[in-house]
Amino acid sequence: MTDFLPIVPVATRPPAAHPGVTVRDAAEQLEASFLAEMLKSAGLGAQEHSFGGGIGEEQFASFSRDMLAREMVRAGGIGLADIFAATLMERTRDE
Repeated sequence: MTDFLPIVPVATRPPAAHPGVTVRDAAEQLEASFLAEMLKSAGLGAQEHSFGGGIGEEQFASFSRDMLAREMVRAGGIGLADIFAATLMERTRDE
């Protein structure tokens, strides 16, 4: 038998967080995702043939953006993770 996440109606409470994932981890992942999208919008990785061309070039450019965004967050980021974490903690306290 495989373990599937249950389908939860929108009006109910969301399922509990995965064990071992802290609010801070989730906030940093969210900031990294945001930064990766901003880097993409800024054109990072859009240079043609920066990875030698070919069909997988865009995929590898996205890997590069994602890793750069994670490293930016690890180095302190732009402060969004702090705001996200505080908001998530506030919301969980209220419930």
